[in-house]
Amino acid sequence: MAETPSNMLPLGTKAANFSLKDTISDEKTTLQNAKGLQATVVMFICNHCPYVKHINAEIVKIAKTYKSKGVNLIAISSNDVANYPQDAPEKMKQNAINEGYIFPYLYDQTQEIAKAYQAACTPDFYVFNNDLLLVYRGQLDDSRPSNDIPVTGTDVRHALDCLIQNTENTKEQKPSMGCNIKWIKE
Repeated sequence: MAETPSNMLPLGTKAANFSLKDTISDEKTTLQNAKGLQATVVMFICNHCPYVKHINAEIVKIAKTYKSKGVNLIAISSNDVANYPQDAPEKMKQNAINEGYIFPYLYDQTQEIAKAYQAACTPDFYVFNNDLLLVYRGQLDDSRPSNDIPVTGTDVRHALDCLIQNTENTKEQKPSMGCNIKWIKE
């Protein structure tokens, strides 16, 4: 599997609005109705990526831990489902149920939202403050399927803790690594 690093969107960037189908509820979900009171984590993931499978349990833990602190997570899959049918919306819904997602799992059929966020890989994480300004982007933590480092979510957790405690995050922000987003060939 080829590792693709995330693009590092400039800090302070305003979150791009969206209205996408939540594959779990079958309802349209917007950034405005899914955002958190304190912070919003937008993450680009998919069903089949081994990097995402490696961290699924941890992102569910983070969602459960931080929900009561005013943090909402939003997952988006932007992969080309014609060539990657395992990432199709009905399979996204089943995967979300199997993994215990307590957050929306949105389907970006046109890939416009992935492009708006300059997403490059799965997983790719973006943490926004309550004004929807970017305060963190990059990796969940240093763990990868190919190394023996435990999955802890330390980088995203640290960014959220700094935001909630209103302290500056001086920790280095490292790009995520994962499978490239499966772009539709035009």
